[in-house]
Amino acid sequence: MPRHAPATHLITHEVTNQPPEFAGRNLFTSDPILRDWALREGGGWVDAPLTALGADVGSEEVLQWGEEANRFPPELTVFDRYGRRIDEVRFHPSYHRLMELAMRHRIHSIAWAEDKAGNHVAHAAMLALFTEAEQGTMCPISMTYASVPALRHQPEVAAEWVPKIIGGSYDAPLKPLAEKRGVTVGMAMTEKQGGSDVRANTTRAFRDGDAWRLVGHKWFCSAPMCDGFLTLAQTEAGLSCFLVPRIKPDGERNSLHVMRLKDKLGNKSNASSEIEYHDTHAVLLGEEGRGVSTIIEMVHHTRLDTISGTVGIMRMALAQAHHHVAGRRAFQKTLIDQPAMRAVVADLALEYEAAAALTMRVARAFSGSGEGEKAFARLAVAAAKYWLTKRNPNFVYECMECHGGAGYVEESPLPRLFRESPLNAIWEGSGNVIALDILRTLGREPLAREAFAAEVMAARGAHPLLDAAMEDVAARLKSLPAEADARRIAERMALVLQASLLVRHSPAAVSDAFVATRLGADGGRSFGVLPRAADVDAIVARVAA
Repeated sequence: MPRHAPATHLITHEVTNQPPEFAGRNLFTSDPILRDWALREGGGWVDAPLTALGADVGSEEVLQWGEEANRFPPELTVFDRYGRRIDEVRFHPSYHRLMELAMRHRIHSIAWAEDKAGNHVAHAAMLALFTEAEQGTMCPISMTYASVPALRHQPEVAAEWVPKIIGGSYDAPLKPLAEKRGVTVGMAMTEKQGGSDVRANTTRAFRDGDAWRLVGHKWFCSAPMCDGFLTLAQTEAGLSCFLVPRIKPDGERNSLHVMRLKDKLGNKSNASSEIEYHDTHAVLLGEEGRGVSTIIEMVHHTRLDTISGTVGIMRMALAQAHHHVAGRRAFQKTLIDQPAMRAVVADLALEYEAAAALTMRVARAFSGSGEGEKAFARLAVAAAKYWLTKRNPNFVYECMECHGGAGYVEESPLPRLFRESPLNAIWEGSGNVIALDILRTLGREPLAREAFAAEVMAARGAHPLLDAAMEDVAARLKSLPAEADARRIAERMALVLQASLLVRHSPAAVSDAFVATRLGADGGRSFGVLPRAADVDAIVARVAA
């Protein structure tokens, strides 16, 4: 938070040529790119909730909460002072303030509470906005949002839990479900021996009357202070999906033991843990032996949030870079007026707009009711996750470099954003897993291929380079690509879809430069290499309102 009147006249020198503090702005209305695409794909009704959230998360107070929640990470308390087991994680007060704010704005529930076209666009844009201020709290918010379709596989469970999500507010202390004002829901699938291969899971489930008992270990369980967790375990019928509550129906603590918290590269405010089930009470969700098809509903929706969160990280990094270069001078010019720096900012703006466009379009597909849109969502969210999350670390690094050494010190938000930047590529399926998922969808779902082709081909004839890229992708998809080519086809599909969206809906300065640099030969291997004909001024003008 900015200090009152810091001294600039020091004994040895005068502090000059520094940009003002970055704070006190509406993160939504000051971002014409996200606002344009959110309203285009979501409809005019999303403007009000996004503007309200943008004002809150751009405030000096909330930005400070984000800094504090990461400077003072969560701590695990296994036993209380009397030696009784509690398995609780303690957070800095700023973490709880952030969670309360996120749930008050309904980031976790707006997609389910609003029966309107674009409801998932509202959710995705909100999650991106909040990520700009703080990233770690969006993990439990995302999983709570994504749990709703999976919970609905079991109507009697959904009747108890879903109203606590859709109408719920943040209520941190562990207590019986009936006493909670609102709940959060996490996920525990990964095991040591299998990783992404969840069918190798060894956790066992045993019938216990109308419920089940679980025995096993989970290698990754994010947000262990959630009120319940979706998890996988083996029954006699095969891998099945269960809901594990932290508090059992009789009011006792469930035997879900938190073994330790992960010491991660980033995402410090969020507690990720290893847990064990010791005859842990659980309730079956969906059909026994069909656990993957049940929990995949949750995974599908959290993948939307991996790209939404990526957009948020990119936007804050770009906003910080633009703010710095617009407020600092070198060699008799403001940095933003130096042609080389201006080209870098413009190229970063192209990347960000393409990411925002793709994410908002995918989110609209989640809101669609037709089978074509649903099939498009399954394929497009995977292609988007593969490409956007891969681009993110280098994007954030380039924004850091715009600051020079000032961007590399921990007082700047750039190191936190940089540490956060790889996570969404790993969470919910790393690169190879996602690329192979794309191949499987292409092979099994002709409707997904057709829907994707129809979306891309809507821009046919608008640009010769795009037409050539479309034909290239179409030729590759005529027969199922080999696994060794999975990454190549995933990247190409994402780029062609991004270009198609920009050509149809963005200013010509943006779409022409994107197509020339991403699909043509005019781009470089680093940001800032643009064709001489690029309208750099028009592109940079879209960075900030």
